[in-house]
Amino acid sequence: MSRKHSTNDSTSGIDSCKLDRLAARLMHKYNAHGATDVTGFGLLGHAQNLSKIQKNEVSFVIHNLPVIAKMAAISKACGNMFGLLQGTSAETSGGLLIALPREQAAAFCKDIEKQEGYQSWIIGIVEKGNRTARIIDKPRVIEVPAKDREGELW
Repeated sequence: MSRKHSTNDSTSGIDSCKLDRLAARLMHKYNAHGATDVTGFGLLGHAQNLSKIQKNEVSFVIHNLPVIAKMAAISKACGNMFGLLQGTSAETSGGLLIALPREQAAAFCKDIEKQEGYQSWIIGIVEKGNRTARIIDKPRVIEVPAKDREGELW
């Protein structure tokens, strides 16, 4: 992020199958400080990479994990071998991780849902720190259901 980071920021995730121009426009509208797509490093790895390049010394703290419905149970049944609930599961197209001013994060989420029909979530906070990211011990798992749209899974 090239802009100054304050401790009043939030992080937000967008549904992985709907990355498009609208998200970029809304990031400008809501003064996003930075963003990354979540792919091979998993959510936690990308959050760590984003935190390391910040102008200010901040850390990302993730409280919520949006995952495809029933995948948390499947992950547990497989002994957590892919690191899904630890945020280290590699993604093919895991959506966007966006740092937004705290006071604008909820409006961003509402706007993207209104315009696209897809949810996004506030998944954590940005706080003063040492350029790291972490997931709290017992994050809330948000089960993302399949969409009822022809030809679309999520």
